Amino acid sequence: MRVTQLEFLMTVLGTICWGICFWWMHRISQRQDALLSELREQGERIEKLSREEHDLIREVHPQVGEIRESLQEVVQDVASRS
Repeated sequence: MRVTQLEFLMTVLGTICWGICFWWMHRISQRQDALLSELREQGERIEKLSREEHDLIREVHPQVGEIRESLQEVVQDVASRS
């Protein structure tokens, strides 16, 4: 009779432990989903900023060439006056 009570107690204890583990894993899964959502949003923000930066660089790049040409003209004028 004592063995039957021990078996019953171990069965109940195992069932309780299984429930706790299931709850714990569900909680971990929810945290992982939240973290993945945050990372996805962060990645989208980084992509948006990268596109904007690329567009700005593309706008500025032709102006850099014009500034170099103007600077070379100024250097030539200064050199001819010296």
